[in-house]
Amino acid sequence: MNVPLSILDLAHIPEGKTPRDSFDASVSLARRAEEWGYRRIWYAEHHNMATIASSATSVLIAHIAARTQTIRLGAGGVMLPNHSPLTIAEQFGTLETLHPGRIDLGLGRAPGSDQQTMRALRRDPRSADDFPRDVLELQGYLTGESRIPGVDATPGKGTDVPLYILGSSLFGAKLAAALGLPYSIASHFAPDALEEAVALYRREFEPSRQLDRPYVIAGVNVMAADTTAEAQEQLLAARRNRVQLFFGRDRTFTPEEADMILQSPAGRQVLQMTKYSAVGTPAEVKDYLDRFTEHAQADELIVATQAKDTEAWLRSYELLADVSGLVPA
Repeated sequence: MNVPLSILDLAHIPEGKTPRDSFDASVSLARRAEEWGYRRIWYAEHHNMATIASSATSVLIAHIAARTQTIRLGAGGVMLPNHSPLTIAEQFGTLETLHPGRIDLGLGRAPGSDQQTMRALRRDPRSADDFPRDVLELQGYLTGESRIPGVDATPGKGTDVPLYILGSSLFGAKLAAALGLPYSIASHFAPDALEEAVALYRREFEPSRQLDRPYVIAGVNVMAADTTAEAQEQLLAARRNRVQLFFGRDRTFTPEEADMILQSPAGRQVLQMTKYSAVGTPAEVKDYLDRFTEHAQADELIVATQAKDTEAWLRSYELLADVSGLVPA
């Protein structure tokens, strides 16, 4: 692989398991990913989702950072409109102080939830409109150049935690370019804007104190297994899980019911979300990712795996590391 590889850990809670099981699996993955040579692992802020355990993102990062040594860890991302910039600066300033040189802060403007949960978070529906201003306020706290007179983040001030703008549309690409920040596009679940967003970001990028040239991290799904058939089986299971996540809040679908939904117009939208997916043996996956890297004009890939169990999940990342020739830091 000619670009660094990183991991988006979705902190999935498998059927019959608990959030603690998910956290234990995330620690196991982080320790092994450190040995395998992955660059970073990110965790995303989601709320009111029974199968995702990363709602308290900074707490999870702290838990895993204390149990690893060198791998970078971060948010991919914190949904900034859910929080005050000062609070996030203090949280990630604390993380950087405890684990210097290992913490990333990716920022998104989506709620990370549904409308009812958004209200439960005490979130103003208009707060997303302030996202650019909030990013600048947060940046000021972390660089020690506060935009609010007399207010500093302690810890946080002067830690220079690197910021990343996350996005699935042209808005994030344009903002990242204007602020001179790295851009991470969520092409693993929002593929439609990939080419246009990356082109816009590279074209309009303005150098900054943090970054002197454009840097694109592209998301892509990966299902690597010892055989193509096994990988395809895992892909089908992951798609059924997505059906459950999007359509089954009040009920549980059988595999047959999930397959019927996948054949419907709504189900086909679920399939379209995973357009960019590398599925198969290690060689097949590497070939796909090489082509995807060029297609996405990516400087780094962040891969997400949704396997049927923890063993298959870990095995997928191990196979990818082996075939990509990753080297531990």
